[in-house]
Formats: sequence, structure tokens, C-alpha cells
Amino acid sequence: MTHSSQTVHYRACNLCEAICGIEIALEDGKIASVRGDKEDPLSRGHICPKAVALQDIHSDPDRLKHPMRRTRGGSWERISWDAAFDETAERLSAVRDAHGRDAVAVYVGNPAVHNYGTLLFGPPLYRTLGTKNRFSATSVDQLPHHVAASLMYGHQMLVPIPDIDRTQYMLVLGANPAVSNGSMMTAPGVKRRFRDLRDRGGKIVVIDPRRTETADLADEHVFIRPGTDALLLLALLHVLFEEDRVCLDRLADFTDSVGTVRELVADVPPERVVDITAISSDEIRRLAREFASAASAVCYGRLGVSVTEYGGLCQWLINVLNIVTGNLDRPGGAMFTTPAVDLLPRMGRGSYGRWKSRVRSLPSFGGELPVSVLGEEILTRGPGQIRALFSVAGNPVLSTPNGTRLDEALDRLDFMVSVDLYVNETTRHAHLILPPTDSLEHDHYDLAFHALTVRNTARYSPPLFDPNPDARHDWQILGELRRRLDRGSLKTRAADWMTARSGPRRLLDMGLRTGSHGTGFNPFGKGLTLSKLTRAPHGIDLGPLQPRLPSRLFTPGKRINLAPEPFVGDMPRLLDLIGKDAHHPSTSGTLLLIGRRNLRSNNSWMHNYRRLMGGRERCTLVMHPDDARPRGLESGQRASVVSRIGRITAEVEISDEVMRGTVSLPHGWGHHRVGVRLGTAQQHPGASVNDVTDDQVVDALTGTAVLNGVPVRVAPV
Repeated sequence: MTHSSQTVHYRACNLCEAICGIEIALEDGKIASVRGDKEDPLSRGHICPKAVALQDIHSDPDRLKHPMRRTRGGSWERISWDAAFDETAERLSAVRDAHGRDAVAVYVGNPAVHNYGTLLFGPPLYRTLGTKNRFSATSVDQLPHHVAASLMYGHQMLVPIPDIDRTQYMLVLGANPAVSNGSMMTAPGVKRRFRDLRDRGGKIVVIDPRRTETADLADEHVFIRPGTDALLLLALLHVLFEEDRVCLDRLADFTDSVGTVRELVADVPPERVVDITAISSDEIRRLAREFASAASAVCYGRLGVSVTEYGGLCQWLINVLNIVTGNLDRPGGAMFTTPAVDLLPRMGRGSYGRWKSRVRSLPSFGGELPVSVLGEEILTRGPGQIRALFSVAGNPVLSTPNGTRLDEALDRLDFMVSVDLYVNETTRHAHLILPPTDSLEHDHYDLAFHALTVRNTARYSPPLFDPNPDARHDWQILGELRRRLDRGSLKTRAADWMTARSGPRRLLDMGLRTGSHGTGFNPFGKGLTLSKLTRAPHGIDLGPLQPRLPSRLFTPGKRINLAPEPFVGDMPRLLDLIGKDAHHPSTSGTLLLIGRRNLRSNNSWMHNYRRLMGGRERCTLVMHPDDARPRGLESGQRASVVSRIGRITAEVEISDEVMRGTVSLPHGWGHHRVGVRLGTAQQHPGASVNDVTDDQVVDALTGTAVLNGVPVRVAPV
């Protein structure tokens, strides 16, 4: 009789922003169970279905484990790492030499933020390429947050975080934290946190075109017409100034331009925005009074307001609302983290409009251009045309606007190389795919999301499995490509030496030692080091968020700029919306399309895991009964969804959870394209919402893609 041996491993799940602590039990070298880690100081045992799928990624037969080259016939052949590195460096260098540095583009997908090796070793490679054509998922997700932080507080990563664990009043716009467990607000176990908020006598109000899972937990839900949140925020501010409810408290000592904001909102009383927002003036005034009179309050807006034509103004006005009520940088309001590794001194502050895209002149931010222009920059001939693409952990064909056009554009490239685990809808166009190890085969530290948590914590996860001897980690791939492209500079040789010694671990240890909780350069200090963190498998609690202003500001004189010129200059565009019918359901049958997120999904690549793909169809078009009935549509029937740029079909789900005039379809689906090697995902292809979102429609201020409030026509197939 044989007895199996079981061991337990603790780590953080890296599949979404929540970074939940998990407990993985191994039996005979295989995963027996994945549970929530009750001793994790941030997640306290919370877990969602995605974490269980970590084992599916590790054992997925579709996951690539060796460099692959696409043949002339369209099939894939295995090649050696040396051959892959040589060909990548040679062909990228050839494009640069023939057409200039900007002929090579870089696209970085959102999973890269969940990998600290990629975060540390990617930027040096991108700088070596020297191109201005850098793109990432940021401009289809969170760009307005960073633009507001940079212009108001002086640094793109100074994003205020709702102090959800101590607030008495939470106003949620265009966000669904009950499903996301926070986004730009790392808050695992939001449902428990909401229960605690209500148990202490607090109140949650959700304003959204859809009655979301978060709205079901809230005290109150208010429908709002998609794309009009900025006007609602102006009206709320109008009431505060009109009724003398503005009170900056200690923020008044270092906040400029309050008078400018007063003038901007003076002509926008609630009565002016009732028709377009679909919210009564009485409701708007009541909400403003409740927010201002609460012992502590915080306004939080996320993807639903960021990816609209006025996303930049929305995130600015949310900050303004928190500031003029004295709820910035105080317990229960919007606060700043004190992470163990401080990214701010190590990152650019976020330059705005330093250069513009070649074809449409959209502004850069933080060294990147809006990804909505990627397709046209490939297809439009002339000096600076993109002829080669280096992509990392991304699937922009499904995640960025007008995926059909981008799909066509990628097929025209002279060369494309992807660092990715899969042959997906985007990487199928690559000439080479360089697959890294999976997340259980390398160590892990959440550089980005520990900087966005609702409580200061730190957690390091050693690898669970030994990788194949021929495998390469992300940082090894990126570092080797940089070495070959940089042709042996002194800086690169120094980086090679550090890489050979310990890779990103050495940089992480330095970051911990020099952070706010570290030992500094004292080897005998009592602060945080990687060694200490490694000896704490459940992580370390560093305490609740603390007031950080004005010392944390990066602005001249360490003062808050309440009315940055780019936002003030964009106001006429917003005010022109009042009285127009662009955001009204029209008599011609136009509806407004919005997105939604499911608890079992985050990115397109998660659709290849059987533990997440079970149950009912989730890529459905949700529409109100009053919109479905005149069109002859019933639940389960297929409908066509048509916009200016494309047509898709989806199964209809009739529900009054969406307001009249609005339809909702989740993102990340559309696994029907030829040449994709994702077996499970192709059994449930769904429809790509980004085949009908318009790459020509963006937030003019930030360049952020408009994915919410897209005009569409819906009819039976």
C-alpha cells in the first residue's frame, strides 16, 4: 500500500486585480485543491472561481512551451531559443535600419501588469527599441485615472483609493466591484466589505445603466443614460457650491483653483441635465446633500465612466467631488497607499501630449499612444508607418476597438513577434511566438496592485513548480532580446550581469529595502526585506491607509491643481452635449451598447479553461423587454448588432436589469477566427463586442477608446 504525500503552498493569485491569497495543496506533485488563504491580511480567505483555474493554465494542452515559427503554409514549427532570439533581433533591426525606429511598434497587454519580471525588464527593452509607437491596454481601460492623477497631483500613479473599510457613504459610478473585487481599487472580498459598511450604518449608492451585482448589494441604485456621467458630476458640484456645502477642510491650505471650478459648474444646475441623464433634479440634489453631509464619503468611478467620450472629464470631476467635500486624504474618503515598493520615484510622472500619432494626431501620455490608432498606423502608408510589431501578453484583436480592421492590419506587417502562452486571435499573425513560463513556475510579487490596495500589505510568492529545463521566464526573454538589440552597450552589459545573478529578485529586494517600510541601506535594520517577506508565507499587514498629503504630491510647491487647463479646455465639448439627442434612444431604433464583466472571466485567454467555461452561455446581449418586444426578440433568440463599423450576432437575454434604450454585451469573446489554437474557447466562441466598437470615436482629451455608449441597431438574425 502506498501513501501519497501532501504539501501546502501559499501564494497570491495573479489572474486579476484582487490579488487574493490562496492555499494550494499538492499531492504527489499535482494540485489537489485551491482554497482561499484565511490568514492573508488583505483577502482574509476570499477566493473567486478564477483562482481555481490556475491549475488549468499550468496543465493546458494548448499552452505553448517552446518557441514557435509560422511557416509559409500557415502551420507552426518548433525552433530553438537561440534561433528565435537571433531571428527576432535580426528582423526587428532590419526594419529599424530600413524605415526608422518608429517603424517598429510595441503593444503590451494587461496580463503583463500581473508579472513583476515583465514590469521590471520590459521597459528597458522598449527604450532600446526607441520607438514612439508604444501602445498598451491602458488606453482601453484606465488611462483617464492616470491623466487626472498626473495633472492634479503631479504623478500618474498617484491614484486615490477608496477607503472602503472605513467610509460611511460610497457613491459608485460605472463600476461593479462585487464582480471585479475592485479595479484601480484592489479590494478582495468586496461583498464582505460592503456588508461591514452597511452594518456600521453606512450607505452605498450605485449609479449605472445596468442593475449590476454591486447594485444588488447597495442601498440604492439609480439608472443613468450611458455616457452622461460627467454631466451628473457637474450638477452634483453645482448643488454643493450653490448651497454652500463646499468644505475642503485642511486641503484648502494646498489646493488651487477652487474658484475656477465654482465658475465652471455655475451654469449646470440639476434641472439642465435631467433630460439627458434620465435622473430627476430632486434625486441629484438629494445625492449631493447626502454625500456632503456624511461623516466620511467617497466617490468611485471605474471602467463604465472611463471608456466614454468624456472619460477624462469624469475621472477629473470624481477627484474634484472628493476634494471639495474634504474627503481626499482622510480616513473613509479617497486615500493614497504606502506600498512596500514605492513605484513613484522609479516611474515617469506621466507626460501629456509630448507627441501625437502620425495619422490622427491623438496625444501621447506617459510615453504611449492610444491603441485606437494602431490599425491605421499600420495600414496608412508614408514615413513612420508601422511595419513590425512586438507584442507582450496581449490580444488587441479582441480587446481594442474595431478588431476586424486591426485583424486585417496585422496581416500586412513585415514582421511580428509575440511573447505569449498561446496562438490566439492576435498572435496567429506573428511570425514568431516566444512562450514564457506560466505563473506557477516563477516567483511573484504584485508591484502594481499593492500600490492600489485598500489596505497596505505585502506578499511574495516563490514558484510552485520547476519549469522545463528549456523554458524561459518573461524577464529572461525580454532581457536576452534587449542584449541582442542593444549590441553590447555598457549599460546592457551591466544589466546582463545583474540578470545572470538573480533576475528581478535583486531589484525587488532593493525596492523593499528602500521603500517606506524597508531597512534602507542598514543591513541590521528592522524594516522589510525580501528575506523577511519570504519567511511570511501569508504576507505581511502594513496597516490601514494613512494621510499622505501634501508631502506625497509631485506638483510644484506640492499643491493640488483642482482645475488643470486640459480639463478646463475640454469643458465646452461636454456642455455642447446638453440639449443634443446623441445619447437618447432615437425613434429610428438606435440603442446604446455598454459592456459588462463576469466573475468567471477577465481577459480573453481565460476562456480556454474548463473550470471557468461551464454553466450557461455568458456572452449574451442583455436588453430591456420594452426594447426587445417591438423588435420581435425573445430570450434565447439570436440577434444582429450593427454599428457604423461592423456587425456581430449574439444570443439575446431579456431582462429589466438594463435601462430602456441600452443593451449590454461582455468583452473578450469572439473566438471564431481561423488559425487560433484555443480548443475550449472555440467551443464557446461568443461574439467580440470590439467588432462593433468604433476606433474613430475616442475621448478627445485622453485618446481613450469609447467602449460604452456605442450607438447600435439590433434586430433578429
